[in-house]
Amino acid sequence: MSAPLIFVLNGPNLNMLGTRQPEIYGAETIDDLETLCAETADGLGFAIDFRQTNLEGELISWVQEARARAAGVVINPAGYTHTSVALMDALLALDVPVIEVHISNIHKREAFRHHSYVSRAATGVIAGLGFAGYRLALLALSEILEEEDDDQ
Repeated sequence: MSAPLIFVLNGPNLNMLGTRQPEIYGAETIDDLETLCAETADGLGFAIDFRQTNLEGELISWVQEARARAAGVVINPAGYTHTSVALMDALLALDVPVIEVHISNIHKREAFRHHSYVSRAATGVIAGLGFAGYRLALLALSEILEEEDDDQ
């Protein structure tokens, strides 16, 4: 049996990790984040499909693709968190667990960042724990998927 596939989806400007506002996002890069996710997923028995885009439509298409391919989704929608009803709608159409992740604590930042459309579709939300939030999201998905298997 093949390993369950988890989509790890990242929105706009996350390709700039390590150089964009390191006081908020740290000095590590998107490649470092992908390595962390791959190593964590491997330890949990998952395969991952790690992606980043600056385009809202592409992110939505990937969420739609997850309907047929993924056992779960970890998503950092970045700026689309606060603006994209279309992304929320795509996530609501999923029948797999979704963990929303933010590197920074969005509730300690500007007021417009306090609202997330994505949270309505998320099984859980992790914010403010840096890259560790992704590791915790994958661990949470592992436990959620194990519970679903036990219920069947």
